Amino acid sequence: MNDNDAVIKRVHFDYVLIIVTAMLVMIGVIMVYSSSAVLARERMNDGYYFLKKEIIFAGIGFALMIIASKVPYQLWKKMVYPILGFAFIMLILSFVPGLKNTAGGASRWIRLGPVTFQPSEFAKFALIIFLAYSLEKKASRIKSFGVGFVSNAAVAAVLILMVLVQKDLGAAFMLCVITGLMMFVGGVRLSYLGASLLSALPAVYFLVASVGYRRKRIMAFLDPWSDRYGTGFQIIQSLVSFNEGGVFGKGLGEGQQKLFYLPEAHTDFIFSVLGEELGLLGVLLVIGLFMVFFWRAVLIGLKAPDLFSRYLAFGLSVFIGVQALFNISVVMGLLPTKGLVLPFISYGGSALTTFLIAVGVLLNISSYKVNKKEA
Repeated sequence: MNDNDAVIKRVHFDYVLIIVTAMLVMIGVIMVYSSSAVLARERMNDGYYFLKKEIIFAGIGFALMIIASKVPYQLWKKMVYPILGFAFIMLILSFVPGLKNTAGGASRWIRLGPVTFQPSEFAKFALIIFLAYSLEKKASRIKSFGVGFVSNAAVAAVLILMVLVQKDLGAAFMLCVITGLMMFVGGVRLSYLGASLLSALPAVYFLVASVGYRRKRIMAFLDPWSDRYGTGFQIIQSLVSFNEGGVFGKGLGEGQQKLFYLPEAHTDFIFSVLGEELGLLGVLLVIGLFMVFFWRAVLIGLKAPDLFSRYLAFGLSVFIGVQALFNISVVMGLLPTKGLVLPFISYGGSALTTFLIAVGVLLNISSYKVNKKEA
């Protein structure tokens, strides 16, 4: 039985995934407005500035999601090297004068007129496609050190190093997690993965210890109260937000921490604003939605018709699910600050559109199933 006989098209997509995604984006749009209105009025003289942009991002993202859901997932395999090459080019352009957009000493964005794009978000997507393709292609030799491990790790390492040069440790960390988990699922020897992890520890220590603000973040994570008005200020204000929210929250729009107390209130720490305004019930609702999303994404991978689509679905589920877990852990003081946005909810066009494209790919994979009839 060949590949064409092995799969047939389903009549519908995974509707649960569509509904959960729509709910998360809707919550995100509402929370972006609630957390940014005062800031937008102060800086942009327009309280709806971030809301309007987020609605545009969401509209573009859903349009791209629909397009991606219609594109047969096999096409991503055929386009793997152009996609990977485009990701490399975009990362390089983030250092080109006239195109790069620098903030806080980091060159993580490309500015094209009024549009700002963060290449590292697309790099995550491109790496997932490459690893899915490579792991399937090398499945019979996946236990080999050179073929199964080095060839995949080398491509990931180049992307990771380019992102590190951008001073984006959070994105580099996510690229590492995606690579490690996908190679683990693909069957790469645990001894190779474990050895690479141990060998990377000195580099991680150097990256943290040699950069002042990163070292301070670690110290703030360990004891934020030791510098409550300095490096520990953000995480303390985040914890205050959750405490003030209680069980039922203060009410939508009634939070106080977003009034210039909590830095990055509409981006990295938007979940803290949600906790203050919607309380424990709102927090549990969002966490529950992410859990359902991850469950459906993994289920799509388990039911996928071939190795490429399985690895692709798993990689995309890690991309969204694990990043959500890390962001929530950071704002609750369980992990050091990494600069990772909350998928579908934090403000940001590059991230939102990339996440929605990923959902579109998952939906397309969900529209295929194994045909058990013999040819």
